[in-house]
Amino acid sequence: MGGTGHGAEAALDSRYGIRDERLLTGATVITLLRTVIAAGLAAAAAYEQELWLLVTSLVVYWIGDMADGGYARWRDCETRIGAVVDILCDRFNAAAFYLGLAWLQPDLSPAIFVYLAEFMVVDCFLSIAFLAWPVRSPNYFFVVDRTIWLWNWSKPAKAVNSALFAVLLLVTGWMWVGLGIALALLVLKCVSLARLMRIGLPVPAGA
Repeated sequence: MGGTGHGAEAALDSRYGIRDERLLTGATVITLLRTVIAAGLAAAAAYEQELWLLVTSLVVYWIGDMADGGYARWRDCETRIGAVVDILCDRFNAAAFYLGLAWLQPDLSPAIFVYLAEFMVVDCFLSIAFLAWPVRSPNYFFVVDRTIWLWNWSKPAKAVNSALFAVLLLVTGWMWVGLGIALALLVLKCVSLARLMRIGLPVPAGA
């Protein structure tokens, strides 16, 4: 494991470790609200055949995603339950947006479905893998392995994984460039997954 000794020590640090778990916090309320609003806008976009509604859905999703994380850190109410809820809601909002985009602009579908495979399957598995260690969320995965964290949950990695692909498709409509980016992200996630498998997921005692 990369940085095992440091990781074990840091995982006990109150800045990154497990605290009292509860479902309802201000952060999870923000997460649920932005999810419902963004999904409703995406559904309205598909029904009305309006791209601006779909873009508004994406903006609500992104702003809400930044707001719930910022609130959790500001109010010091980060929980593992909240992290998992956030991860699942991210997938729901992303699927609603990208399926709506494929509905409105079917020529982009090849790039969109490769991206969805990356984000909904490989990235989802990577994102919930933090539960195997005593850390609070993927944002603190550097206590387990800094390389995987840099590739996936550092701020530049998050921006590339979530924003670059969507903005490029919306601004340029270049399917082949989008497909190339989606494939590159899929390769990066698969390499991250292979590294995670080499580290090994901890098995609960007595299993």
